Amino acid sequence: MTQDAENKLRIDKWLWAARFFKTRALAVDAIECGKVLVNETRVKPAKAIAAGDTLGIRLGPYTFIVEVLALSDRRGPAPQAQKLYRETEAGRIKREALAAEIKAQPQASELKGRPTKRDRREIERFKVGAW
Repeated sequence: MTQDAENKLRIDKWLWAARFFKTRALAVDAIECGKVLVNETRVKPAKAIAAGDTLGIRLGPYTFIVEVLALSDRRGPAPQAQKLYRETEAGRIKREALAAEIKAQPQASELKGRPTKRDRREIERFKVGAW
């Protein structure tokens, strides 16, 4: 991990190095759309962060609330990237509860393409009220 002299780093570089986003361009888009908050405040991609800052990162339906532990402008392996931050306990519990709720919902995999001729006939009978 490399640290610059001022112990500050651009947030888009850090999000890329911590493996929250695959590219810096995706990180910049997320920051500009307001999906990344620093200390509960909306920021710009050039905002400098330091160790101890709290980030709220929204990825799809999930929200990660993390505390910055270290800075790095290099993207390394995942185990090394996980040492850059610590997820808050409350945020982790909330995210796991949402994941369980989403998993419990019925999936739309039952619908496969267009209805068959038999299905169309049943739909037509249902519309007419023959059922």
